[in-house]
Amino acid sequence: MKKSILLIALSILVFGCKTDKKANQDISENTKKEDVKTPFVWDAANVYFLLTDRFNNGDKANDVNYGRTKETAVLRGFEGGDLQGVTQKIEDGYFTNLGINAIWMSPIVEQIHGATDEGTGNTYGFHGYWTKDWTNIDANLGTKEDLQNLVDAAHKKGIRVLLDAVINHTGPVTEQDPVWPSDWVRTDPQCQYNNYENTVTCTLVKNLPDIKTESNEAVELPPQLVEKWKAEGRYDEEVTELDAFFKATGHPRAPRFYIMKWLSDYITDFGIDGYRVDTVKHTEAFVWQEFKDVCDNAFAEFKQQNPNKVLDNNAFYLVGEVYNYGISAGTAFDFGDKKVNYFDAAFNSLINFEFKWNAAQQTYEEQFKKYDSLLHTSLKGYGVLNYLTSHDDGQPFDKNREKTYETATRLLLSPGASQVYYGDESARDLTIEGTVGDATLRSFMNWNEIAQQQDLLIHWQKLGQFRRNHPSVGAGKHTMLSNTPYLFSRRYTKGDFKDDVIIGIDIPKGKHTIDVSSVFKEGAQIKDFYSGEILEVTHGKITIDTEFNILLLENIK
Repeated sequence: MKKSILLIALSILVFGCKTDKKANQDISENTKKEDVKTPFVWDAANVYFLLTDRFNNGDKANDVNYGRTKETAVLRGFEGGDLQGVTQKIEDGYFTNLGINAIWMSPIVEQIHGATDEGTGNTYGFHGYWTKDWTNIDANLGTKEDLQNLVDAAHKKGIRVLLDAVINHTGPVTEQDPVWPSDWVRTDPQCQYNNYENTVTCTLVKNLPDIKTESNEAVELPPQLVEKWKAEGRYDEEVTELDAFFKATGHPRAPRFYIMKWLSDYITDFGIDGYRVDTVKHTEAFVWQEFKDVCDNAFAEFKQQNPNKVLDNNAFYLVGEVYNYGISAGTAFDFGDKKVNYFDAAFNSLINFEFKWNAAQQTYEEQFKKYDSLLHTSLKGYGVLNYLTSHDDGQPFDKNREKTYETATRLLLSPGASQVYYGDESARDLTIEGTVGDATLRSFMNWNEIAQQQDLLIHWQKLGQFRRNHPSVGAGKHTMLSNTPYLFSRRYTKGDFKDDVIIGIDIPKGKHTIDVSSVFKEGAQIKDFYSGEILEVTHGKITIDTEFNILLLENIK
């Protein structure tokens, strides 16, 4: 990947398918002016997580590469999704209509060429977590030009792009994919997960070589990479860049720093906005502090080199997957024999594995009050990314898709950032016959069923756009106003920007007179974003006759 060697040194020194188009147009027109004034806040982001191979096929010509023609178990081979397919949906306005302001894609780097069986049937690296070459985009997913087009299209719509970073391990060993040298990886022991040591210094599963991230010993490039790059005609370029990186940073030529350099190239070369980091707790905490520094420097370089592409003054965003971390733990993850703070000088946010359990066991107010309290006390200055469905969680909140509306309401109206998993908005089936393990969670996006899911999709769109337009929903202070009907306010202030909303959930349909005086001024024009009705505050109250059971009240400015 090309980059300016001088700027590296300077930076170190300095630091959809068819939807209800009329409804979507009406919502977009009513909020376009507000979008310009509203800052993007990572703590309140609405993130759409998709498996790149399973979302949309934009180029059928790249569906088969590297001789990947073996028969696989159900949903364990490549299915044709690619970067061009994601870009098409960005340009079509699918994500904009959903109120999405950040897209997280599963890893797009080149995967092992062979297939392997981990006990769940013959499998290719369609999911992206089996790296062969961090410096290259997998041909099944597209090209570097495709990635640049995607990032540019997303930024044009005000949507940030998160890639998925894997530093912990290479891909499995196959006949086509030899094991990396022993000074790079360990192939045993296998993790036992009952204390810190045997969660970190070990292989996650059998035949998944573990990068020696703890090592500071200088290593040479793996011979298989040398051979590959020479065959591709880019060996000299890659080596020159590595030499410049290590000279500028002073880091030892240890395994982890090679990978950090390769991952940082996606920042400087393409302008991505953040990384979701995989298997965080299986790597030493100091590694992530080092990774943050490398990413921050790369982002600074990108901004220096591309001032016309800078979206705002937000820092580079890192969200970590510390498996089984929950918001109740605050900043400390407990291994049993050791507690680790992964936020410290590293992650802006961690994925919140607790959210689905809270959603199942608590009322809206119990959950919202708890999250508001934690995010403004023990987690102040940090964030969590909430989800109810994901790619490797076999116990989602609503596996049978029986609570699809509640899923949207819980997720999108909760304090914290929200992670929509592709197909949540369209009730994509999570119980695919013939699948084993997490494959059932990873079917192709059900575009052919969108037309039958219009009411559900519009519900997700309205809540998502309201969240995107109002940082107070995810990052504001929560105050319950009324228990029956259930009404609450959210207030967010940063500098000169102030954002206040009132939200009602499970409101009986019909006519209501509601006291809004604690939030909205007398005579103010108020809009219920969900119904589109315009109201005026009179004697501190509004009166609304609604056919819906949700109120999304905002001040019209």
